Amino acid sequence: MALVDLVMPKLGESIMEATVLKWTKKVGENVKQDETVLEIATDKVDSEVPSTTDGVLAEILFNENEVIPIGTVIARIETDAQTTEVLNNNLEVIAENNMPEEPFTHEIADIEEYVPHIPKITLVPPAGNGSSNNKFYSPLVINIANSEGISMSELDNIPGTGNEGRVTKKDILQYVADKKEGKLAATPPQQPAEKPEGAIARARIETITAPAPKDIDEPAPSYTTPSGNVEIIEMDRMRKMIAKHMVTSKQVSPHVTSFSEADVTNMVRWREKVKSQFEKLEGTKITYTPMFIACVTRVIKRFPYINCSVEGDRIILKKDINIGMATALPSGSLIVPVIKNADYLNLVGLSKSVNSLAENARNNRLKPDDINGGTFTVTNVGTFGSLMGTPIINQPQVAILAVGAIKKRPMVIETPEGDSIGIRHMMYLSLSYDHRVVDGSVGASFLTEVAKEFENWDINSKW
Repeated sequence: MALVDLVMPKLGESIMEATVLKWTKKVGENVKQDETVLEIATDKVDSEVPSTTDGVLAEILFNENEVIPIGTVIARIETDAQTTEVLNNNLEVIAENNMPEEPFTHEIADIEEYVPHIPKITLVPPAGNGSSNNKFYSPLVINIANSEGISMSELDNIPGTGNEGRVTKKDILQYVADKKEGKLAATPPQQPAEKPEGAIARARIETITAPAPKDIDEPAPSYTTPSGNVEIIEMDRMRKMIAKHMVTSKQVSPHVTSFSEADVTNMVRWREKVKSQFEKLEGTKITYTPMFIACVTRVIKRFPYINCSVEGDRIILKKDINIGMATALPSGSLIVPVIKNADYLNLVGLSKSVNSLAENARNNRLKPDDINGGTFTVTNVGTFGSLMGTPIINQPQVAILAVGAIKKRPMVIETPEGDSIGIRHMMYLSLSYDHRVVDGSVGASFLTEVAKEFENWDINSKW
């Protein structure tokens, strides 16, 4: 018999932790490979974690509602597979990568060869190193610190930008880069501790205790006592995450919004002309969203700084054009599934992707990969009757386009023969962008070009 670790899987770019929603299996129950063991949630989407092997669920390491770093062992499965040698090799790597430079003060357990992966770790600095912060550091931050020779006292003094001042991957990498460039005062090297071998090394890692949930939870807010005829409604988990994401975006990016309007008469007339045949031949409906996305991707290629992100003082230009589309859920919340490499898809491919992602979002069937990797977002506020909006940037992107409701209005039509008044289908566009990297001239020019693409839609296109 052997024990196999079930690890919290990587859930996409920038996601470092997940919350346990529900265990679907109990200790002692049989599990099959790829069978769901638990349900989890991140700040973007709910998901399921499947078993990686056949066997019996031997141990559950975390309770429901606990927040767990990516890469942490969350359960153990007992299996007949002969995997002891592989597990031992993995554990030796874990022990080597996570052994601190200075000895810990803790009890060494007398255990046999197998000791599983490390749960959430709080490094307890040895006496005399000048540290009394007792901060929580994720396993990823600990590994980077160990590999870069950063002592505990240095780690304690790195300013953190995470929740409650926690040091994030970005913080420690920036610190390492500044140190190598000589921007920081040199720190005397620490004498590495002698590394115990075999089972003792793994035992020392295992016996480091995980912090209590109160160490990493946000402080409880203080409330006033409402008066009058009111009803108090607690935010659900999704609403809390959306609120946090929106506040963070406003704090990170200086938002600027530019406005334009487009005559989308050609789009309206073309769609009305082909929608029945399109659905019959292609097996999917044609909506305005894929039409908008097709135009946007063409313009993004001419304005690469719209398709980037910012890390400190670095601008990361994205070569892939992955378009997020804000989608309303039945609860009223919004989620943003992503169409990967949208510039490589024709109108049929875009339509199928849009309809499939929207359907999966409404039925809570989105996978973590479906909402990750977006480089630009389009939101259709016109769906709800709004003429225009000032959308908030979906971090870490630098721009988001809002398209308003299409309305018939009398407009002046300019022709070589003279001007005339005609009824046209008009729509307002608004672009919010990060003024750290997108100047007003670039943002306004991009928006103007998008409007022109809408107006120049080929009325005779076959699609």
